[in-house]
Amino acid sequence: MPEALTPVLIPVERYISADWADREAQRLWPRVWQLACSTDHLVNSGDFYEYVCGRISVIVVRSDDGQLRAFQNVCRHRGNELCSGSGSDLEEIRCSYHRWCWDLKGKLQEIPSRRAFGVLAEDDYSLLSVQVDTWGSLVFINLDLTAQPLHEFLAPVIEETAWLRPDEYATQAVVTIALPCNWKSGIDAFSETYHVQGIHRQMLQSTDDVNGPQKVWGRHGRLNQPYGVASPRLRDGATDKEIWISFCATQGERVGQPAEPGPIPERVDGETIRDLIARLIRIRSESDGLDMSDFSDAQVVDLHQYNCFPNISPVFLIETLAVVRTRPGATPDDCFIDLFFLKRVPPERQRIRPIDVVLDADTADVGAVFNQDIANLQRVQRGLHQPGFTNLTLSPTEEIRICQLHHNLDHYLEVEGETN
Repeated sequence: MPEALTPVLIPVERYISADWADREAQRLWPRVWQLACSTDHLVNSGDFYEYVCGRISVIVVRSDDGQLRAFQNVCRHRGNELCSGSGSDLEEIRCSYHRWCWDLKGKLQEIPSRRAFGVLAEDDYSLLSVQVDTWGSLVFINLDLTAQPLHEFLAPVIEETAWLRPDEYATQAVVTIALPCNWKSGIDAFSETYHVQGIHRQMLQSTDDVNGPQKVWGRHGRLNQPYGVASPRLRDGATDKEIWISFCATQGERVGQPAEPGPIPERVDGETIRDLIARLIRIRSESDGLDMSDFSDAQVVDLHQYNCFPNISPVFLIETLAVVRTRPGATPDDCFIDLFFLKRVPPERQRIRPIDVVLDADTADVGAVFNQDIANLQRVQRGLHQPGFTNLTLSPTEEIRICQLHHNLDHYLEVEGETN
């Protein structure tokens, strides 16, 4: 007889405690691969991008030899930050405080009044290097120079997504929103579909939020979610018309329809509503110069979501990619959520620099479904502080990817016996 399932209890302190956040700052963020930006931010020599995660600040640059390099954002003289934001045409990295200067490879070039320092070896004062690598057009960094390579850290996600041809997705925009919740609450919202019945009810007529297969590996997880079919949570199912209206309400742009569409387009003989959606997506993609002939109808229609430890969720559709990233804020009750919006483009099309936008949570409009997630995340943290609430209670099946996050946190933060 199979063993009976039991809930997984997560101590609430992990979401509200300053001591726990300090553990993460010391033992997690300096040791893991993190998504920093995209190669579309760093096309030309002299392009640079500052990535900030809590106390950590890293400069990613395209050096004059065309290579990506990354450095801790600190002057080797007195600790001043060197760069902020992002930009182009950087020819050197010069501290604004006392004018120490490095080249784009991190080699010390100049110290004003150098003789006043006595004997000083240039090689001892290079910028502090950070590992940098790419997956598709996404740029990752790791402050731990001894950490395993990115392709090993992300395994088997890179192999799992090879059929999607990630290199073809170009970043259009990165939207940043400050939220009054812990970074884990933010990424938890994109680690299960159990909440669809709560805050995304308009999706139930066109989304199977129950039977989409989930899988977890050592660090990461996957969900394949079928679209164009009704949720099993609907006792009476849904008609073709209801499926069509629901799909257009949440994904109408995929089939060239407004959120409030007209009648179902004419179908060919034997074509199901799901078949119709696949055909319309193909037609829409062809008009953008994309060839979808290598993909099955299921691959064209469905969502292919991954959770990559610790803090990103790439959400693949065949023609677009949205990457959700959360980062710690100033306190355990604050975080930043970053939404990377990418679009598949023909290989020959020239890439353009993405737009980076900061929006206010109360007025941000990032699409109907994301808007609902943002609104809900503004309410979650206050409840975690109620004195009688001691543990989160997780389903070991529907919320397995959140359980996996905490299993990995136990490992990195060297914790034993806190979850069960």
